[in-house]
Order: sequence, then C-alpha cells, then structure tokens
Amino acid sequence: MSDEYDLVVVGAGPAGSSAALAARRLGVSVLLLDRADFPRDKPCGDGIAPHALAVLAGLGVPDAAAGYAPVPTLRLIGPGGGEVARALPRPAYTVPRRVFDARLVVAATAAGVVLRRHTVRRAEQRGDRVVVDGVISARAVVAADGAGSVLRRGLGEAVNPPRHLALAMRGYAPARPGPPEQLIVTSGRRWPAYAWSFPIGDGRANVGYGEVLRGEPLTRTHLIERMAELLPGTADAGDLRAHHLPLSTHRPVPGRGRILLAGDALSLINPFTGEGIFYAVLSGSLAGAAAAADPARAVPGYARALRRQLGTHLRHSSFAARLARRRQIVDAAVRAAAGDGEVFTTIAELGLGAGRLDLRTLGRIGASLRVPVGAAGRPAE
Repeated sequence: MSDEYDLVVVGAGPAGSSAALAARRLGVSVLLLDRADFPRDKPCGDGIAPHALAVLAGLGVPDAAAGYAPVPTLRLIGPGGGEVARALPRPAYTVPRRVFDARLVVAATAAGVVLRRHTVRRAEQRGDRVVVDGVISARAVVAADGAGSVLRRGLGEAVNPPRHLALAMRGYAPARPGPPEQLIVTSGRRWPAYAWSFPIGDGRANVGYGEVLRGEPLTRTHLIERMAELLPGTADAGDLRAHHLPLSTHRPVPGRGRILLAGDALSLINPFTGEGIFYAVLSGSLAGAAAAADPARAVPGYARALRRQLGTHLRHSSFAARLARRRQIVDAAVRAAAGDGEVFTTIAELGLGAGRLDLRTLGRIGASLRVPVGAAGRPAE
C-alpha cells in the first residue's frame, strides 16, 4: 500500500472529526478523508445542542460554538395548534455547518490528524487490515460518510425503509422578531411532519420543513410550499437544499469486522427533532476510541459503549415515536409541558440529548389526553 495508518475515517463531518479526535488522543495515526474541501456547506438545521458541545469539550474542542449567541428558549407548537415556550435546561446554539464542521476539522488537524480530499468508493477487509480503494491501508475504518453511506452499503446494510427515513428542505430567512428562541411547528397535515426556525444571531434564521417518507416521492415544490404554510414569511428563503434524515427508529449493525459505522451512517437521527449532531459527535468519539484501543475487537467494544451511553435512551425514543404516531398524544404532551416545567425538561432532553421518559411524565401526558380540547388545540375554557 502507498499509505498506511492505524485508523482511516471516511467523512469529515461531526461524526468523522470526533472519531479522528478521539483516536488521536490515544496516540494512533489517523487519516481523515472527505470528498469536499473545507469549509463546505451541509444541508442541516444547524442546531447545536449543549450535549454535543459537552462531548466536544471532552475531546479538546471547547470553543466549537464560539461567537454565536446562545438560544435559551424552545417554542413547540403541536399539530392541533397548542403551544409551549420555556427555557431550555441549557441553552442551545445555531451554528452554520459551513463554520461548525470546519472548526472541527481544524481541531483534528491541529491534533495531528492527516486530512485529504478523496471520494471513497469501497473498503475491503483483508486479514488484519482494511484496504480503502486499493491504495490506503488501515488497522480499522470508521465510516462517517452520512445518510447515503457507501461503506454501509458495502457491509450489506440497506438504507432505511419508509417511515424510518425523512426528507427535509433547509434554507435561510430573516429571523423572527423578538427574543431568540428555537421554534418547532408540528403539522397536523401529513403527520409526522414539522417545520423549524432556528435563529443564528446575525439577523438570519435557519428555516426548513421535513416529513417522514411513506414510500411515495416528495417534490421540492411540495417541501417549499409546506414550509411557507407553517412558517409565514419564509416563501423567499434562500439557499434551499434538501437532505435525508435516517431516523434512529431503524438502525443497521454498528459495524462488521474492522469497519465501524457512526453518525448518520448508523441512522442516528432523533425521530422527534431531527437532531443528529449530538448523536454524531458521541458515536464518532466512541467509534474512534474503540478502533484505536483494539482494532481487532473494535466492533463489539463500540457496540458495548453505544449501549452504555445511548441504549436506554434509544429504546425510550423509539417507544415515544410509536406513541407519537397518534397526533392527539403529541397535543397532550404539549399541553402537559405547558403546565409542568419538569415535563417540558423531560421532553426537551429526549429530543436534544440522551434523555429518557419517566412514569411521572407519561402520567401527566395521559392526564392531558382527558382534557377537553378546543378548536385551536388548547384546553377548552
């Protein structure tokens, strides 16, 4: 081989850069490959949960959101029109991916990671090595190459089926007036579907609309029109780009042999919020550490770490996603969160981090189901 490394990471987004940073902290040689030069844009909601920043700080990147104002409040509007707005347990941020991803790449190269522009087409496992495109050899590979992962398909894992895959359209528009807050507007029509508006702090907001795929194609025009319906004033949003969201309700195996999947390649997208940055940096860091520590047994070690860190949360989020197929339960959850700060915190942690449901929250939502509802989705007077 012309190039040999301890670890090759495919994809330099948040999952890939986190994997590279974690591996370098264990002293191994790392090659980070991406098909694009940085900085580059990536269609996304740009929302950065504090949980992701905490993981990055542990990897030696304490300033990933520096210069961007915290967004302290989340406003959630239910399918029936009821809403809740409360302070988040910890503020979130909106950082354009063009900036955020480039910062992580810079941090990785500063830590000694070798960065190279290269489009990966295949990875073959040969004994105690993985050979990438016939010219690069590594003791292990982390596949962080996104929702359309080439290496995931190479492991024999198909893309997510309908109802476990969403399609979203993202753009930029003037921020809404008033104090900054993250806004999520769920849709009664074509449920599960929602629009979002996340203020950046420079007068703009990242805006978009997404819905779970049901097996039929969705057009660009449909996505734009639905976004404008749910977010008045965004009809002229610019830089509109679509992207797939492989939901965590259906995941492939975490890897085979010496190839590990992380981030979107492992279908780690929260089914409620579409949040994937926290899952990406956490799974990437766990994959990079496992591959660096013991490449021969990296997959079982990585699987154990994922179960320890996210297993219970993912079971709870999958259960909650099944409940949320009934719109009236979502409306009841919004009403319960409006009346009870602890319920709001539980829901926010489930949607943004590694939170779990509890009996008290389920009880409050159940009680809200029995509240008479007016035409706007709010308790009747």
